[in-house]
Amino acid sequence: MVASTSEQLNALSGTTVVVHPLVLLSVADHHARSVSKGSSKRVIGVLLGQDNGKTINVANSFGIPFEEDEKDPKTWFLDHNYIEQMWEMFKKVNARERMIGWYHSGPKLRASDQEINDLFKRYIARPVMVIVDVRPQHVGIPTDAYFAVEEIKDDGTEVRKTFLHVPSAIEAEEAEEIGVEHLLRDIKDSTTTTLSTRVSEQLASLRGLASRLSDIQKYLSDVASGSMPVNHQIVYHLQDALNLLPDLSDPTMTQSFATSTNDELLVVYLSSLLRAVIALHALVDNKATIGRAELEEGKEEKKEKTKGDVKKVEKDEKEKDGNKKDSDDKGL
Repeated sequence: MVASTSEQLNALSGTTVVVHPLVLLSVADHHARSVSKGSSKRVIGVLLGQDNGKTINVANSFGIPFEEDEKDPKTWFLDHNYIEQMWEMFKKVNARERMIGWYHSGPKLRASDQEINDLFKRYIARPVMVIVDVRPQHVGIPTDAYFAVEEIKDDGTEVRKTFLHVPSAIEAEEAEEIGVEHLLRDIKDSTTTTLSTRVSEQLASLRGLASRLSDIQKYLSDVASGSMPVNHQIVYHLQDALNLLPDLSDPTMTQSFATSTNDELLVVYLSSLLRAVIALHALVDNKATIGRAELEEGKEEKKEKTKGDVKKVEKDEKEKDGNKKDSDDKGL
C-alpha cells in the first residue's frame, strides 16, 4: 500500500518508528563483519517487530546477502530465498515478531532504494525503511525512518514515487537497558574523571546540534535557490522551533541573561580563588613540614655526635687508667 492522498500522508507523518538497541548492535556487527574499512559499500537486512498503527516497534533484525554495482546503482542482487528461510526460522522462535520492513547502512538514500522497497512489498504491504548510520564519528540519533509514498503534484503532472521521512526514536526495555549498561561499562575508559566525561558528553551534544543547524541551513539555501521544492511541513516545524527562541531584543530578557551569566562567572571566580588559596596553603604547609623534619634530623644527628664524643672520652680515660695500672705493676 503506497500512500498518495493527503489523509494517508498525514497518517504516515504521525507514525513514530521505535528502534531498540539490539537492532543497532546487530546492524553495527553486520556492517563490521561484511564491509572492510574505507569501503563505501552498505549492508541490508530485514526488520522484525510489531506495527501498532501510530507506533512501529522494531525489536529485532537479521542481515541478508546483498551486492550492488557502485558504478551502476540499478544493478544489484538480493537473495530472496535467504529471506524466506530466515523468516520461517524466526517465526518459530518468536511468533509475535512480524516482518515490518528493511534497513541499510546508508548513510543516505540511494537510487536503488525505491526498487528494493518495492521488492519487500511481496512480504509486507507497508514496509518501513530505516537507515542506520554506523559511522563512528556520527553524532546524534543514528537512525532515519522512511515510508514509500506517491507524490501527487498540483499541476497534474506524472505521479512520482518518493520517500516520506517519519520521526524515529531509540527506546529499550528493562532487560536491554541492563545489557547496554554492561556494554558501556566494559568500553568506558575508567581513567577519565566524572567532570571530563560530562564535558565530553556536552561537547558531543553541541556537535550534534551544530550538524542539525548545518542541515537546516543547507535545506533553506537549496529552497531559496530553487534547487529543492518547498516542504510546508518542514517550514512549519522550523517556525515552531524559532518561536521557542527567546527575544534577545527585549531589555528585560537581556538583563536577565547578563545577571545569570554574571552569577555563574562569580561562582567560577570564587572557586578559582579558593583553589589558589588552598594550593598556597598546601605549599606553605609542605614547606613547614619539611623544615620541621630537617630540624629534628639535625637535632638527632647532634645528639648522636655528642654521645659519640662522650663515649670516646670515656674510652680514652679507661685506656689511660689501664696503661697507668700496667706501669705501676711493672714498677713493683
